[in-house]
Amino acid sequence: MERYDLCIIGAGPSGYAAAMRAVDFGKKVVLIEKDKVGGAGLYNGALSSKTMWELSQKLRTINEGIESVGRKGVEVSWSDVQKNLQQATFDRKFQYSCHIKLLQSEALNDIFKYERGLGSFIDNHHIEILKPNKIKKIIYAENVIIATGSKPRSLPNIKVDEKIIMTSDGVDHMKEFPKSMVIVGAGVIGCEYATIFSNFGKTKVYLIDRSDRVLPFEDEDISDLISKNLKEKGVTIHSKAKLERLIQKNGKVEYELSYVDGRKEIITVEKALLSVGRKLNIDGLHMEKAGVSKSKRGVHIGDLNTQTNVPNIYVVGDASGHISLVNVGELEGRYAVEKIFSKKSSPINYSNICTIMFLQPEVASVGMNEKNCIENNIPIKVVKLDYSCIARAIAMRKTEGFFKIIVTDDENMKILGMRAVGEHASSAIQGVGLLMKMDENIHELAEMVHPHPSIIEGVQECVRMLLNKSVFKSSIFKDKLSCYRRRNGVIEHLQRL
Repeated sequence: MERYDLCIIGAGPSGYAAAMRAVDFGKKVVLIEKDKVGGAGLYNGALSSKTMWELSQKLRTINEGIESVGRKGVEVSWSDVQKNLQQATFDRKFQYSCHIKLLQSEALNDIFKYERGLGSFIDNHHIEILKPNKIKKIIYAENVIIATGSKPRSLPNIKVDEKIIMTSDGVDHMKEFPKSMVIVGAGVIGCEYATIFSNFGKTKVYLIDRSDRVLPFEDEDISDLISKNLKEKGVTIHSKAKLERLIQKNGKVEYELSYVDGRKEIITVEKALLSVGRKLNIDGLHMEKAGVSKSKRGVHIGDLNTQTNVPNIYVVGDASGHISLVNVGELEGRYAVEKIFSKKSSPINYSNICTIMFLQPEVASVGMNEKNCIENNIPIKVVKLDYSCIARAIAMRKTEGFFKIIVTDDENMKILGMRAVGEHASSAIQGVGLLMKMDENIHELAEMVHPHPSIIEGVQECVRMLLNKSVFKSSIFKDKLSCYRRRNGVIEHLQRL
C-alpha cells in the first residue's frame, strides 16, 4: 500500500496550492482529482467568465467611441467569444499539465503524485480512489486535506438542463448569443453576467432582484452606479420581485413574477441563467467514516482555521463553506499545509481580503464598507474622491467611478476598509490592503511618492483629505469630493474653510 505524508482530495485552486506548498516542505503528497485540474478557477468559472468580461469591456469601449461620432458599432459572434475562451483556457490548462508532468519525476525523489479518480474516506487515514476504469485503489495518508470545491446551486421546482435553463456551467457551451435572457439573482455573479451580455449588445437581459437594489450587501452609491449603467445598456431590472415560477415552454423560458403591490408579470425569453450561489461538493466523500462533522455551511471547522474535529483532516476552499473566492481558497490551502508541517498557530485574517467584482465599472474592495460600520455602530471617518479628479483617469477618458476609504474616528485613523469603483480599481486597493494587514494607519500612505500619472494617486489624495492637506478641498468641490464623520447616525462634514 502506498503511503503519503499528505493526501489532498480535489485539484482546484485551493487543493493545487496546498499540494505545491507540501512540495516546498519536501513531503510526499498525492493529489486526487475526479474531473479536471484547476476546477472552477479554470473551467466554467473564474477564468472563463473574466475572459468574457475582458472581451466585452473592450468591445464596449470601442463601440462607445465609434458610436459617439455617429458610426455603427462593431459586433462579435459567439464563435469569436468561444475561440477567445478556448485559447485562454488552453493556456492555463497547458501550464497545469506541464507542471504536473514534470513534478512527477525521479529527479524530485517522487515526492509528488497525481491520481485521476474519485477519492473517498475509508477511515481518517485510508483513502479509496475509484479510477476512471472503475479499478479501486487504497492509499494511506498521515494527513488529509478536503478541497473538493463547489458547483452552481439550483432552485427547487426548476429543472436545469444547461441548454435552455442554465447555471454558469452551461454558459460556455452555448452555440450562439441568445436574443433574450433572464438572470435569476442580482448578486455578484448575476450582475457580472448581466454586464457581460449587455456589453456584447446582442442579448436583451432581464435581471430578477429580490431586494430593492442590486448588490444589496454593498453601499448604496456602488449599487446605484452599477444599476444605472446596466439600465443604460438596456438591462431590465425586476426590483423587489418574487419569482413564482420558471419553466420551459415551447423551447423557450416562461417566468412569472409577483410584486409587493400585488402586481404579477409573465415574460418569455430564450434562455434563463440561475445565479443563486454555489453548493458544496462534499457528497460521496463518506466523511462520516472518518468521523468528520458537518455544519450547515459545509464541513465543521469552528475556530480551528481549516482543521476539522478530526485532528489529521483539514478542509479548505469552497468546501469549508467560508468565502468562495480563488484567492481565499489558495490562502487556506497553503495555510493548512503550514499548520500541518510547521505547526503554524496564528489564525488566518479574513478582514483584509482583497476582492474584485467584474462589473461596469469594476468594483474592488477590502475590509468593511460603510454599511457594515453603520450596522455595527462603529464611529468612522469617510473620505470619497471622484475619478474625474484623478489625472490618469482624465487622460484615459475613464472618469466614471470613485474611491472611498473608511477609517476609525480617532487620532490614529486606522483603516477599516476601502472601495474602489472604476478603471484599474483592483490595482488601487493593494496598498490599503497591505496597511490593514500591517495594522498601520494612513500616515504612511500620505507620504509615499506615487507614480504620475496613475490611478493610485487618487488613494493618496483621499488620505491627504483625511489629514487636511489635500490638493483639492472637499468644501470647494462638493460634488466631487467629500470628507465626513459618521457617529451615532449623525453625519458631520469635515474640511470647512
